[in-house]
Amino acid sequence: MKHIKLFLAVVGLTLCFTAGAQSQDAMRLNEYLVVNTDDFQDDFGQQNAWIELFNSSYGTVDIAGCFLSDDPDNLKKYAIPGGDLQTKVKPRQHVLFWADNQPYRGTFHVSFDLANAKEIIFTKGDGKTIIDRIPVRHDLGENIAFGRVEDGIGSVDGSEEGWAVMDRTSPSTNNSLIDKAAKPDRMKAIDPYGWILALTAMSVVFLALILLYFIFKAIGNANIRAGKKRSAASVGTEVEQSAYGEVPGEVYAAIATAMHLYQEDDEGHDEESFVVTLHHTDRTYSPWSSKIYTLRQTPAVNKRR
Repeated sequence: MKHIKLFLAVVGLTLCFTAGAQSQDAMRLNEYLVVNTDDFQDDFGQQNAWIELFNSSYGTVDIAGCFLSDDPDNLKKYAIPGGDLQTKVKPRQHVLFWADNQPYRGTFHVSFDLANAKEIIFTKGDGKTIIDRIPVRHDLGENIAFGRVEDGIGSVDGSEEGWAVMDRTSPSTNNSLIDKAAKPDRMKAIDPYGWILALTAMSVVFLALILLYFIFKAIGNANIRAGKKRSAASVGTEVEQSAYGEVPGEVYAAIATAMHLYQEDDEGHDEESFVVTLHHTDRTYSPWSSKIYTLRQTPAVNKRR
């Protein structure tokens, strides 16, 4: 019971650390569009500049309380409000904010636009720690986005490392793998005959069987030792360990005594005679095979005269 409690405590601490690691720090500015004339529309049917965030972790991140800004001197320009379930970004998913300077339209409409912005800054809930930032380019033309080549990968200091002009806008979807082959097709190209997949599957199965063998063997040995200890305790004998197994001390004492008596050349040890003597008997019959003991005697008749 104590081991189970310890195991649960370790699991709980691990989950806590994991939850901490998958926090707001995992969010990334992923893509933005400055001039939107014929692109994605917001929930009011209007076309405005937009900013895309990406959750690079494998846990849900709540961005409520974080800040978006276009001014490094005012990091709290737009506070992402709480109470909206859509601010909880699922693992490896995107969320889109409209830079239309109309925050009264909802949670995802920020209080600035990108027409005159120099950079986009995403700040943690403390209002001081900058999680990600990127300069705003105004030389891209209409409906041309600037984003990360691979979602969530690249610089977070505004150096544009890992960023590029996008071939097409991809709001709320992956920046890469749009024109790439699907996973089954890539796997078929790598392993056309299926040998890698087959060997991998067989290796997993055999490793699992070997692991189960050692686990069950350890459990069986533990149960055997526990049973012997219980048996020894019930008769008041302490079981001792030896190289040949678990043998009571009385057995060792008897063996040692017998060996000592055998080595001593005296009468301490019985000497057996190998001469067999047969004595002749004078009985003419054997009481074991005589039939007279099985015959009924005829009773004597007393005749009166």
